[in-house]
Amino acid sequence: MSMNPAAQSYFDEFLAQLPIESSYHSRRVLAEGWGDGPAMADELGALIAAGTKTATCSALAEWEHDGDDLPEPGLLTVVLDGTDEPLCIVETSEVNIQPFNQVEADFAYDEGEGDRSLAYWRRVHRKFFERIFERIGGQFSEDMLLVCERFRVIYPKDIA
Repeated sequence: MSMNPAAQSYFDEFLAQLPIESSYHSRRVLAEGWGDGPAMADELGALIAAGTKTATCSALAEWEHDGDDLPEPGLLTVVLDGTDEPLCIVETSEVNIQPFNQVEADFAYDEGEGDRSLAYWRRVHRKFFERIFERIGGQFSEDMLLVCERFRVIYPKDIA
């Protein structure tokens, strides 16, 4: 995959610390800011780097529209901030596809946003997905399918 120079350098630093036989050398890797704009990438990226946000979701329809491969366990992602600078690297541990209205409180909590309640999660994610459907066409619905992903930080950016 093509990464910007800062993300590529950061990922190369990560790999350089690992033995050559590590499976991380051959994993699928993405580099991306999360959300739908620079401010959200900054906000979500900070939550991820802090270890507060350990889950995320996206509309299955968006993946299909964009023609991207779905995430799967073992996927590595260089998390970028709103200026495309790397913050950390996460590894996907679990992926489930489920309807919006079946997302449970523990998943909402693990998303790490706002007060971490299911009510907050539903409110802000509904608005988010309405914006996504403006871009890709279609319409938000309570039973729309989401790609729900859990992950863990495996490489933090040096704070020094």
